[in-house]
Amino acid sequence: MVQITEGKFEVDGVSLHSKTWLPDGEVKAKLIFFHGFSDHIDRYYDFFPSLARHGIASYGVDQRGWGRSAPAKAHRGRTGPTTRVLADMAAFIRSQLPSAVPVFVAGHSMGGGQVLTLCSTPEYEDLVGQVRGWLLESPFVGFAPELKPNWFTVASGKLAAKLLPNFQMVNVIPPENVSRDPEVQKSLHADELCHNTGTLEGLSGMLDRTGRLSSGELKLSGKVQSLLMTFGTDDKATSYDIAKQWFDRQKMEDAEFKSYDGAYHQLHADLGCEQYNQDTADWILARAGGSGATATATPTATNSAVAPAPEAEVTKAESKL
Repeated sequence: MVQITEGKFEVDGVSLHSKTWLPDGEVKAKLIFFHGFSDHIDRYYDFFPSLARHGIASYGVDQRGWGRSAPAKAHRGRTGPTTRVLADMAAFIRSQLPSAVPVFVAGHSMGGGQVLTLCSTPEYEDLVGQVRGWLLESPFVGFAPELKPNWFTVASGKLAAKLLPNFQMVNVIPPENVSRDPEVQKSLHADELCHNTGTLEGLSGMLDRTGRLSSGELKLSGKVQSLLMTFGTDDKATSYDIAKQWFDRQKMEDAEFKSYDGAYHQLHADLGCEQYNQDTADWILARAGGSGATATATPTATNSAVAPAPEAEVTKAESKL
């Protein structure tokens, strides 16, 4: 059975909603996960339970300004500057260190860009060296062509962020652009925690991180041991091509770029997500000294991502982290 625990992670005087998925048996590895823009940790369907069934414990948090970590409308999108974002991430990663089993860190979309920024910031080199591997799902390294803002919008936004950092703006990415699964699309439309609201400071920080990654200004730390970047070839939210260009510039012995033909932005919630879940588990276990051979057979790609895991496999509890 997968043991699911909800709690609070305290950092810098703020309580962040956290969630843990633990295997019932031996823990072979740990995965620490950071979600994307207008997202929250409860939207990952069977991804974390599937990893737990392979012996991988997962730890996630609703980041500052998002999901259940933004209890009031005034809190929505208030991530703070990049220094605050990275400090929150580092604190959450350190909460699982030192560890008796290998630790991996992953991020999706905006969270993937944050993970790459953390791995490229000298201040965190000691932390980076303690992580066995880094996984980037559709990381935000560049805009999809149809969403790219013009230079004037970017420049004026950065200026406005200095004057009114907490001014909120709604930025909607249509659910139809992130998953091909109709049930996921309906769920996104109905989910009030996906508020699509950023602040000028938060949006400016995200754009700055993205620009510094895509330009090559941010250099990946030599202490990164292994890296997996996964992308759908039909991603309509972030740029497959720019991310691939970033990846091709890296000189790493253990690095893999894996494409999913026809897939959209949320690989974990798209048609065929079962294969993505399996690939993720296999990649982690190959570097943790384990094996994914006991996994159940992969369902067909037409199955919906919203299909729940068998109820008997999941228990829930409340705790404080």
